[in-house]
Amino acid sequence: MTSNDVLKNLTEYNVWANWRVLKSFDRIGGELPDYAQLMFSHVLNAQAIWIARITGTKSPVTVLQRHTLEELHRLHEQTSPKLVELYANADEAELDRTIEYTNTQGKAYSTKVRDILTHAINHATYHRGQVARELRLAGHEPINSDYVTYVRIQYGQDLEI
Repeated sequence: MTSNDVLKNLTEYNVWANWRVLKSFDRIGGELPDYAQLMFSHVLNAQAIWIARITGTKSPVTVLQRHTLEELHRLHEQTSPKLVELYANADEAELDRTIEYTNTQGKAYSTKVRDILTHAINHATYHRGQVARELRLAGHEPINSDYVTYVRIQYGQDLEI
């Protein structure tokens, strides 16, 4: 992992962190805390929506659509690596390309691809924190999905996976 490409690192971190949340959900099994399941569904839905905006396609999901654990796994596999791919395949012109879109409340905006990718990562991190809190409140030990933990693992300083 190179330190000179922050957005590349963050998109890759996002795949790892979302995978970690899914693994913690797998360990819980049965009934997931309702709000935790909704917020993680929202994380992946938002990724799908942003990807659709960048690629000029129709989103397969809505912003607060709730998913089963199996569906969450599938949506993660479809969206988290796709953010890495979109960044990896983008040149400076693509990263600076402005996307025109309408948000879920019907308001029109325009945002650069680079800012959308940065937002998608920050958005996911924020809501993973909410998921962790809900798991703890329900009596489950939340998984560590901190960026620094990811970095430590990448550099072989921590073998926790």
